[in-house]
Amino acid sequence: MKGLVKFGFNDGDLEVRELPEPQVSDDTVLVAARAVGVCGSDLHMWRNKQSWPVAAPVVLGHESAGVIAEVGRNVTGWAVGDRVVCETAASICGVCSLCRAGLYNLCPAREGYGATRDGAFSELLVAEPRVLHRLPDNVPFESAAMTEPFAVAFNAVVERARVKTGDLVVIQGAGTIGILSMLMAKLSGANTTVVLGTNIDEHRLAKASELGADHVLDITSEDPTKLVSSLHDGLGADLVVDATGVSAALEQSLQFVRPFGSIAKVGWGPQPLGFSLDPLVQKAVTLFGSFSHNWGTWERVLALFASGKLDPRSVLGGVYAIDDWAQAFEDMESGKNVKSVMTFGKE
Repeated sequence: MKGLVKFGFNDGDLEVRELPEPQVSDDTVLVAARAVGVCGSDLHMWRNKQSWPVAAPVVLGHESAGVIAEVGRNVTGWAVGDRVVCETAASICGVCSLCRAGLYNLCPAREGYGATRDGAFSELLVAEPRVLHRLPDNVPFESAAMTEPFAVAFNAVVERARVKTGDLVVIQGAGTIGILSMLMAKLSGANTTVVLGTNIDEHRLAKASELGADHVLDITSEDPTKLVSSLHDGLGADLVVDATGVSAALEQSLQFVRPFGSIAKVGWGPQPLGFSLDPLVQKAVTLFGSFSHNWGTWERVLALFASGKLDPRSVLGGVYAIDDWAQAFEDMESGKNVKSVMTFGKE
């Protein structure tokens, strides 16, 4: 079978390879991929700029949707042909206090698809039943492949930071998670949303505006602080979502946020801070770290897809075959696409 493999730790160490088919165990299933989303983290690993542990060689990809192709003898409740999406926690310990509390996304022993375990950019994926979710009949695979990034945004904005009706929400970063965070803020009742990007984000900022952002701004050509201070009562944002992946953005978050406001940090930023956190104390700001998601998050997002309250197709920029992976990656890296999806087989 074909798989997209990160084979080394240099910029560009990524290629499609012929791989042996994985074997199902008594307690797992095999999922035949139909559509897999390209994540910003996949781009980081392509460029070898990741700030998390990565195995090599490893098959990338963790935003998967497909069909169960084989079921282990001990697995119940699932059958060949079931349409599913897979969570990203390929393995967890299952016994630590975090796992027992349902916070398995934070399990110290967690291994993630496409990083430390072979992921979904291949024709077959081994999955434990606990990561499977049934795909609603009216949600196609290409939409379902975007469940994971929607779940990331849902966790950050709805479950962690808890947007309130009437809030002013500023989103730093016009990539996938930034734009999806804006949608979650609007869904939660935010009165005003602001999406900030850079000069590479012209298309994505336009898309954010099309999807309902009240203000979009290129911070390389305009002053975002002036804009934020002109909104609502002038004291700043009730919530700032940092979806940039740049550590320095946190300093700007502290400028934007109002006293007693909140910051949800979703983007990974490996760079040292190099600035004072005193404004965090002076303003009595709550800083939320937000990582991954869990069972309930996925179920809620899928229900929102099924009801039409969230439409993942609105951010789908292009669909590509696995052999065209480089174009799929480049179209996201360049800002042309908010989201690229790669497909395998037929719907």
